[in-house]
Amino acid sequence: MTYQDLLLSTAGQTPVLSANTTPPLFDEIEIQSRWFAGHFSREHLSQHGQKVTIISPGEWNRGAGPDFLNATIEIDGQTHHGPIELDLDSRNWDIHGHSQSEHFNDVILHIVLSDQPPTYFTRTSNNREIPRIILSESEVNSALGRPRLTQALARPGLCLRPLAEMPEAHVTALLKESALHRAQLKATRFEQTANLHTFSQALWESLADALGFSANRLPMRLLAQRLPIQKLLTHTPEDRQAIIFGTAGFLAPDLHEAAPPESREWLEDLWTRWWKHRLDYEFPAERSPAWSTRATRPGNHPQRRLAALSTAAEQWHSLSSLARQDPPFSKFSKSLSNLSDPFWDHHHTLQSKRTGKPIKLLGKSRLEEFLINTLYPLRSDDWPSFAAVRAAAPNQKVKRCCERLFGSLEKVKPHLKFAWQHQALLQVYQDFCLEDLSDCNDCPFPNQLTQYKPTS
Repeated sequence: MTYQDLLLSTAGQTPVLSANTTPPLFDEIEIQSRWFAGHFSREHLSQHGQKVTIISPGEWNRGAGPDFLNATIEIDGQTHHGPIELDLDSRNWDIHGHSQSEHFNDVILHIVLSDQPPTYFTRTSNNREIPRIILSESEVNSALGRPRLTQALARPGLCLRPLAEMPEAHVTALLKESALHRAQLKATRFEQTANLHTFSQALWESLADALGFSANRLPMRLLAQRLPIQKLLTHTPEDRQAIIFGTAGFLAPDLHEAAPPESREWLEDLWTRWWKHRLDYEFPAERSPAWSTRATRPGNHPQRRLAALSTAAEQWHSLSSLARQDPPFSKFSKSLSNLSDPFWDHHHTLQSKRTGKPIKLLGKSRLEEFLINTLYPLRSDDWPSFAAVRAAAPNQKVKRCCERLFGSLEKVKPHLKFAWQHQALLQVYQDFCLEDLSDCNDCPFPNQLTQYKPTS
């Protein structure tokens, strides 16, 4: 029995408590981001049974009108080029007045998550019907990497006994298969974006996502999608930094007035550079990233993360090339860890005071997380290199997994030394604990564990 066998044998077996559940809440901008990244299927059927193939998702729209411009699709083999609109509900087309707006007359595809009765026709102001495809709830959850539950209760589960009785070698084998499964999922996501855009752009978006840490992952990823690296590289480093901070919504003409004296001239120059490019890159307020600065340490402030991304862009040709090397990515890691900028080496934010000692733009923990979640999965066939990466102290998510599966952190200590083991525990927890709606009572996984034996 393999890890895949365990997944197949337990899938969908736990009851759905429909009486106590409500429809899932989805963030439209995140769905749009995943769509642009290529995390959905590229083959669909329209509301009339037409075969719809996505050739290119287009580019983000900065102004009024549809969400994406210059997309390319095929409908029953015929090529169409134009805008795409994505809504959570098909009725939003009329509710938001798109059917009366000339801005939407050229839309070639309407993407929705819900098409509940009464069904609305997606029509333009000149009465042309637009093909519509529906993204199912399961497809959306898969694209988001979101299980049915956000977390399971922090107490030991029924897996405790079968895992305790399992030979140590079998536990190790199970975790190794889980880690490889997780790596494959991550590699597939990266490759989806790389195939739709380029390897360089997929790497750019992945780095932005990692720099977003927790609260700002989506805004950072959105920024990287809206500012494709190849387009940014056509500008000078000075203009590039201004474009990044301006597009993020952090620049204003009076920003320098509240800054320390030594920063004012630099900030005025930054604004002047942004002003030259503002019309080409600025997004309206309602489409701008929603940055979170609440309970954020200075080193994790989104402005500082953007500074790291901007500085990385200066070496992007080299970084993109080094990322394709074989593990352990030592040259790539060294280049990222040595990122430096005269201003940001001594400032946490655009308006902060200068620090006495220089501060690293990219810390060791963030760099290691990026390698573990992005580059090592792309080379998971080189298991020895992946398996040799030491783990940092277990975070709260890993601790929750340990308590749920093994009863305590102490009991699982032999399986916490390496990064792949943490990845494995997180995947088991996600695949089984967070897919079980019975709070362990009717979960089939513990029983399946008693039958698990490694294939080799």
